[in-house]
Amino acid sequence: MVRYALVLASGSPRRRELLGLFDIPFKTRPADIDETQNADETPLDYVWRLARQKGSAVAANNSDLPVLSADTIVEFEGSVWGKPVDLSDARRTLSALKGKTHRVYTAISLLDPAHNLELERMVKSEVHMRDYSDQELQAYLDLGDWRDKAGGYAIQHAGFHPCQGYTGSYSNIMGLPLCETAELLRQAGFAIPVELKERAEAELGVLLDCEEGGNA
Repeated sequence: MVRYALVLASGSPRRRELLGLFDIPFKTRPADIDETQNADETPLDYVWRLARQKGSAVAANNSDLPVLSADTIVEFEGSVWGKPVDLSDARRTLSALKGKTHRVYTAISLLDPAHNLELERMVKSEVHMRDYSDQELQAYLDLGDWRDKAGGYAIQHAGFHPCQGYTGSYSNIMGLPLCETAELLRQAGFAIPVELKERAEAELGVLLDCEEGGNA
């Protein structure tokens, strides 16, 4: 039987894949919370709240293990552009973002109730979307890859290749900033693999130098 050391408060396949680079045995427990943005809530307040609430909700039922939670949003022209609710919403979102720059924020929370430990980080990246054609957009929409993704896209999608470039953390745009996650885990007493950078590049194509940036 696996002895888990951590709980990931997420059902995201991308977050599971990214956290798997750390060689820490973990189990997933998606948080059942209301993710509706409050009327008077700024994008940053919103992403902070969701990350914290996800962690708290899962920690309440898994108090024997540390809980890692995160939330990622796309902020464009002062508004939150979340996960598209349907195909029409995905088309509207990606049509609005194309050829323009938006910001991706991820809030990370690590709760360890057994040791009264609460750690947090916020990470920001800027993404410059390319001016993809209507035909390219439709082909991507037909694949269904837009589902369950903030902003309706995956930066690493080789076929669509939605982004012209970015600044900041590439892994943040994927959904879990690896450098900051490593820092939180280290502070909580976890050992971080010395080959994390090489593994991230080999397995996921993520260039990891903790000052990531470049062309997507």
